[in-house]
Amino acid sequence: MTLYPIEAGNFKLDGGAMFGVVPKTLWNRTNPADSNNMIDIAARCLLIENGDRLILIDTGMGDKQSEKFFSYYYLWGDNNIDKSLKKYGFHRDDITDVFMTHLHFDHCGGSIQWNKNRTGYEPAFKNARFWSTKEHWDWATNPNDREKASFLKENILPMEESGQLHFINRAKGANFSEADNLGFGVLFVDGHTDKQMIPHINYKGKKLVFMADLLPTAGHIPLPYVMGYDTRPLLTLPEKKLFLEKAASENYYLFLEHDAHNEIITLKNTEKGVRHDKTHAFSEVFN
Repeated sequence: MTLYPIEAGNFKLDGGAMFGVVPKTLWNRTNPADSNNMIDIAARCLLIENGDRLILIDTGMGDKQSEKFFSYYYLWGDNNIDKSLKKYGFHRDDITDVFMTHLHFDHCGGSIQWNKNRTGYEPAFKNARFWSTKEHWDWATNPNDREKASFLKENILPMEESGQLHFINRAKGANFSEADNLGFGVLFVDGHTDKQMIPHINYKGKKLVFMADLLPTAGHIPLPYVMGYDTRPLLTLPEKKLFLEKAASENYYLFLEHDAHNEIITLKNTEKGVRHDKTHAFSEVFN
């Protein structure tokens, strides 16, 4: 198995929304806001080469939305999936599997693109199987009013229409299971959105965890620092507490999807609870 960090692009989000009830005077220390109160956000994906499988975890926003849509997110930098794949000698047509932690637009928008004539949509990875869960798929395709703006039909329905959609088998009631021969385990969490999947990967003697929106940035480590986007913040708290304590005690390496300035972090136990220990570059940890 070989892992590659894939940079799908950078954008900005409102700092207040990203930190919920936490005052700006506190979160601004770790995630400084610009004059519009926006903070830097990454769309950092992960590519897993495992035998004849080439598995991409999440795909970022993509580029098919309108200029007006993207104007809300202040895109910056020149990263994109194609450039990042090319860096490692791959093309999107090489991808055999796209694993989606959840179906919010900033995690799965890059999975679907305009067709050649811009008359409709098609998978951006024509040879890949798209992986979700039946529970989360039902949640996303019949969205509640709170999340409706994050579950965009054009990002989701073409996966099913193409015949490329598959569901991860999950033992009833289990909060952790193996991901159908993809080579990693999955933790299921429900605070941010229903049945978000958090991949746990054993790699070169270390445990690497793809954090998705359970821990969007290093600045979100203190327990009350919960996003305003979470649908069940009081459920996020115990999910996050249990995970962070385990991650600190077992020295997990946390791969941060949304932290533009911290690629991988480790944690430590302190008198104030679990806190950020060290920041690592992927190449330093897994060279």
